[in-house]
Amino acid sequence: MSHVGVVEDISVVGAETAPPVPESVADTGLSETQITDLLLKVLYQRGTLLGDQLSEILALPFAIIDDLLLTAQQRHFVEVLQALGHGRGGYAFSLTEEGRRRARAALEVSHYVGAAPVPLEQFSKWATAQSVRGNQVRREELEEAFDDLVLPDGVMDALGPALNSGSSIFLHGAPGNGKTAIAERLGTLTSSSIFMPRALMVHGHVMVLYDSVYHEEVEREESQHAGSALFRDGPRYDPRFVQIRRPTVFVGGDLTMDQLDLQFDPNSKVYQAPFQLKAAGGVLIIDDFGRQRMRPAELLNRWIVPLEKGFDNLTLHSGIKFPVPFDCILIFATNLNPRDLVDEAFLRRIQFKVEVSSPSREAFEQILRINCAQMGIAFDARAVDVLYSEYYEGMNIPPRGCHPRDILRHIASMASFWGIPPSLDPELLRRAVRSYFLVMEEFHAG
Repeated sequence: MSHVGVVEDISVVGAETAPPVPESVADTGLSETQITDLLLKVLYQRGTLLGDQLSEILALPFAIIDDLLLTAQQRHFVEVLQALGHGRGGYAFSLTEEGRRRARAALEVSHYVGAAPVPLEQFSKWATAQSVRGNQVRREELEEAFDDLVLPDGVMDALGPALNSGSSIFLHGAPGNGKTAIAERLGTLTSSSIFMPRALMVHGHVMVLYDSVYHEEVEREESQHAGSALFRDGPRYDPRFVQIRRPTVFVGGDLTMDQLDLQFDPNSKVYQAPFQLKAAGGVLIIDDFGRQRMRPAELLNRWIVPLEKGFDNLTLHSGIKFPVPFDCILIFATNLNPRDLVDEAFLRRIQFKVEVSSPSREAFEQILRINCAQMGIAFDARAVDVLYSEYYEGMNIPPRGCHPRDILRHIASMASFWGIPPSLDPELLRRAVRSYFLVMEEFHAG
């Protein structure tokens, strides 16, 4: 199924919708010293490199790099070993002994080596320009995105306005009815692409922001690297940014409070951005809410100011606090009763509450049909009669949206073991269900 809302590759659009290419050191928002130290660290770790290669690694146009290389040569930090191509982009640069001393001193401050960071101020401005709160979805788009899921009545009508609000959403209901699947699917509807800096510069410290676990880079016909015709003609946007799909960041019951602040590595002296900042421009899903290693009220207390003000406060290990954009749709998903988790004041701050209830018999049959089609098992309406008469009604087991899928997997595994085709044959179905509901059967029998 193709999800809606992904726009064209905007690497081809102008600077009005993409971070403009810096034309000078001043445009980068960094100091000459910061870029020079990064350049020297690259040469220290990588050895001799061509000018174009340095440009690619630092993600800066060579014109900016070259001005600093000339100064570094004059200060006897860098020397040219040979010319391998036309222009200084083809010169092979290496560190002098003085340059190596300067590089080691820079590495004592930070081991970060990579793309030049983007100042926090520039990122904040760009985050506002591409805010997820400007994203809107229509009902037909929502229906297409959920066309392989059977949702309880009213859920679709509740999800659309919640998503368009760009605010917080509370998904609650019994386990196994698809809250996590719904939350993840909502992430695909925060359409389009955005630009994410690889790293940020914050009060002289580097914070890594881009994370390949959560950030899916938009594929381009031509990569924006130093050896391509694209780069020789000039990059189409600031190379320090990566064009990505709007992110969906998923955290569960193992979330701890310290993970919501900066993660500092004392060895590399580099910070890692917390989950909510990696989710900027997209969706942050707190799954299994209420089962984290802190009280629900503590977790919600952490979000009160960001939810209301649109910014979050982070703290460097030196104690310096600074604001960062809080621009993500925050989705809480829980199996627990919301009123048992938090009080009314907290619930009021979570703007939209959506209950995902257990399926009706009609919906259950529809889910079973869909799962049978997906697994290549012929649907048989007698299976629904068996399940309801013998288990759901007979043993007072509540039906869940995940049961059809799980039971069919049991059937497929048993059939494979016995060397027979999987089917909804009543006897095979009963064997699968007895295995699946074993604990529940013992509970009800007792």
